[in-house]
Amino acid sequence: MPDVAYHLVQPEAHTSRVVFASPHSGRDYSWNFLRYTALDELTIRSSEDAFVDRLFDCAPQFGAPFLRAGAPRAFIDLNRSSEELDPALIEGVRRQTHNPRVASGLGVVPRVVANGRPIYQGKLTLAEAERRIAQFWHPYHAQLRKLMNTAHDRFGEAILIDCHSMPREALDGVAKASSRRPQIVLGDRFGASASQTVVDQIEAAFADAGLVVARNTPFAGAYITQAYGRPSRGQHAVQIEIDRSLYMNERDVRPNANFHNFRKLLRSIIAEIAATGQADDMPLAAE
Repeated sequence: MPDVAYHLVQPEAHTSRVVFASPHSGRDYSWNFLRYTALDELTIRSSEDAFVDRLFDCAPQFGAPFLRAGAPRAFIDLNRSSEELDPALIEGVRRQTHNPRVASGLGVVPRVVANGRPIYQGKLTLAEAERRIAQFWHPYHAQLRKLMNTAHDRFGEAILIDCHSMPREALDGVAKASSRRPQIVLGDRFGASASQTVVDQIEAAFADAGLVVARNTPFAGAYITQAYGRPSRGQHAVQIEIDRSLYMNERDVRPNANFHNFRKLLRSIIAEIAATGQADDMPLAAE
């Protein structure tokens, strides 16, 4: 079992309506978990958003809280509904309405990692799945809701930046259809999870730093943006996907030679996004 459900760093002064969170960067692979998997210690990390927590850990310095997962994505996926249970993996679960994420093995308790590689040799009990959800999924989301509610109560608006990374190969199709290969993909569920004003400001922060930004293709956001994005209520959720090749060696799951430079660049972007959330004259978007 991983030690904790999440890690939270609060700013000394909570001055921004922005909340930063990383649900897929957990890397506490306990021995008890690894011995039941069919994968080696490197392969099981292939679906992890490795080092995203290190890229965004400066957020509290700019007045915004930063929440990150403790448990790895291969153990429990916090960007899925707690009801997305996979009958092909979990004993006693009935097949329900077709869910493409569950069908592909990417439910709340994943069956596979990247490229469809099975995590287990057999099935898990329903009791084990429920235990993971109770001890890791619910505490993480309870804390995330609390952070969003606190920001909303204090500023009248809350903006969630849901931090992720994407394999470079995920952008191959987009690159063929566009003259410029995206380096950052912003997901707002095609306008359903955040106002255009908020997303425009976030996009400008990345673009002004020289990065190529796309929206909603190939990633528009999953459970977290759907659950926390309520623009009509002043609650916005934007998923940020970063091309992993900008800062890491995907095969070896190690920072590459550009890691520190990219982290420094991202620091300025995080500062700008957090400052946007501090601006007294920022219009409260209700569309």
